[in-house]
Amino acid sequence: MKKFVSLIITTVCITLIVFAFFHSDAVAIEVAPRISDREIVERLSHLEEGQKQLEERIEAMERQMNQRFDDMNQRFDDIKWFLGTMIGTLLVINTGVLGYVLKRQGKIEATLETQKDEIVFLKGLIEKLIPPKGI
Repeated sequence: MKKFVSLIITTVCITLIVFAFFHSDAVAIEVAPRISDREIVERLSHLEEGQKQLEERIEAMERQMNQRFDDMNQRFDDIKWFLGTMIGTLLVINTGVLGYVLKRQGKIEATLETQKDEIVFLKGLIEKLIPPKGI
């Protein structure tokens, strides 16, 4: 009897080992429901419509982005024009002020030169009118 039980246990173990190593994955495949050609065509047409809608949305977004870039470029052009005008105006004002200052400086230098000549002349007169100290 012991031999018979050990034979059954051995047979069961060998059978389990064989099934464990040679088990096929085909048992795990689930049978899918059958889809008709009409359903495939309907789903494909639905996908194509969705694709067209996505393409339209992308094109609309591209148009909006291009419009925004055009607006930004226009603003940059306006800023460049404004800055150019301001720099030009400042250069004209600075040139005018510099010209006025140089003109006034020239007049002041001429006046100082004249005053210097008058002082030299008066000094000479005073020296002629004052008698020498030794007399």
